[in-house]
Amino acid sequence: MPPTSTGASFFSTSHTILRDWTTDRMPALTGTLAVVTGANGGIGLVTARELALAGATVILAVRDPARGDAAARTIDNAVPGARLRVRRLDLADLGSVRDFAAELTTEHDTLDLLVNNAGVMAVPRRLTTADGFELQLGTNHLGHFALTGLLLPALLNAPQPRVVTVSSTLHTLGRIDFDDLHGEDRYSRYGAYGRSKLANLLFTGELDRRATVAGSSLRAIAAHPGYASTNLQLTGQGAVTRAVMACSNALFAVSPRTGARPVLCAATLPDLPGGVFVGPRGLGGYRGSPGVTRPHHRARDQRDAARLWALSADATGVHYDFADRGAPAHGPAGSDRRLED
Repeated sequence: MPPTSTGASFFSTSHTILRDWTTDRMPALTGTLAVVTGANGGIGLVTARELALAGATVILAVRDPARGDAAARTIDNAVPGARLRVRRLDLADLGSVRDFAAELTTEHDTLDLLVNNAGVMAVPRRLTTADGFELQLGTNHLGHFALTGLLLPALLNAPQPRVVTVSSTLHTLGRIDFDDLHGEDRYSRYGAYGRSKLANLLFTGELDRRATVAGSSLRAIAAHPGYASTNLQLTGQGAVTRAVMACSNALFAVSPRTGARPVLCAATLPDLPGGVFVGPRGLGGYRGSPGVTRPHHRARDQRDAARLWALSADATGVHYDFADRGAPAHGPAGSDRRLED
């Protein structure tokens, strides 16, 4: 399913979001099922909490179930009666991704919302995933590519399915070098992170294009939080870098609650079309109310997106079929019970 025109652009900016949009404007989500990856802290935790507050059943997809359980208790304290589930998901291991997807699609016919939020950032030296991919590209892009494809049948069973993938303003640092996609010849921590976030955008644009061509109601939307203070910038860094980032966060960054607003807007705004990029509209995209923004021109290249898609499918073994809605699961999406400690 190649694009009809080479070099054409994704990510229209024609849609306008009200400047006073806040989470108070989120619609009721009772009866819907959402998955949030990386929901144990930061943007993911706030996103899961607000979705639960709006009535959604939320699956917290986390690498460490103990931290996921702690996050679920935090949400349950803030949202009594929240319908939550904690499930293990290691995006750096395709076996774990397949296990997670198999369990979810066995339990649920329908998935309304997938928020691809989890990630690693600026890993100081080149590391690889369980499958041999460069860690940042493998986790942030390929893991989510595989997860979305494996959950596609359940998404297609929803009346208005939505996939929100969290990118970053630092996608502007990224370049897709198809001859050295995994940084084997040359690696830099921020270059690799930027590449993974650029890949998130190319994935979103191509996913939305393919859904449109297939006549599907699925909408793929990208979002970024601006400069938000989370543990993402600190994890795995040396003492000096941690100190510098902690100081920068304290002085300039917005809170995770504020940073989650563009993600929640992308996930829930009823009339938001697919194929858009939502982020803060002020101070160069670092803070402000959510708005539709235009990513770097490298994120809008359909030729690169199609080529990256093909390589991602080959690397993960996950091929998207918009005609496959899967076999009936054992229970409907709304049958989840409340989290049990």
